[in-house]
Amino acid sequence: RVVDELEERYPAFNGLNLSFETREGILKHCSRRNAERLNAGEPKGVAQRFLDNTRPSLEAQLCNLADEIAYNAHDIDDGVRSGLLSLSQLQALELVERYRHQTVREYPALQGRRLLYETIRRMLSDQVYDVIDATRLAIAQHGVHSLEAVRAAPALVCFSAPMREQSHELKRFLFANLYRHPQVMQTTEQARDVVRDLFEAYVRSPHEMQADFARRADTHRAVADYIAGMTDRFAVREHERLTGRQVLA
Repeated sequence: RVVDELEERYPAFNGLNLSFETREGILKHCSRRNAERLNAGEPKGVAQRFLDNTRPSLEAQLCNLADEIAYNAHDIDDGVRSGLLSLSQLQALELVERYRHQTVREYPALQGRRLLYETIRRMLSDQVYDVIDATRLAIAQHGVHSLEAVRAAPALVCFSAPMREQSHELKRFLFANLYRHPQVMQTTEQARDVVRDLFEAYVRSPHEMQADFARRADTHRAVADYIAGMTDRFAVREHERLTGRQVLA
């Protein structure tokens, strides 16, 4: 809805005027019911691959895996910086320890944040080159020369088998030790409270929203769209204004 309807950048139509391939690539997960709804009125069918169980373009596959690599690295840094993860915990991971060991061998005096930064930098670099090599091999093995062949093949943009297993180990570690950390779970629950309270407040008093949303006939849809477009900071500020309570600092 954001890319196709809510953004208002052009005089003749709503949306961001993205290409079919970009819109299809953005759509990472989709139920059959939603795919059928999204396909209605679209000659190409932006969600057709979820009905056919086929793959998106190579560009979309690449963006998806690049996001995963970047998010994992960012979450390691965030976790250590926030004190929810420790370097000693991370050393139990083969993927992290290999690059930490390389860094310490080359820079014996390096400690703390700089050691973490260099470890993550080396890990990112090797993951990127691993994806390049593994993807080239997969494309060659499947004889891919067309978009139709890309769609019919298994995922072509991929890690090598060893790197894939180490990346899965990292994701399992982050889920168990960071995403399920009591402090993170508490913040997640508080964020749910903020969204729920905002929805209820705006439904009761639509005039509290921006005028173009307040004027819409379908109040519930307008409120959902309004909240969906908020930044975290604005949502917290609005919640405090409307409820008088400070839930998230």
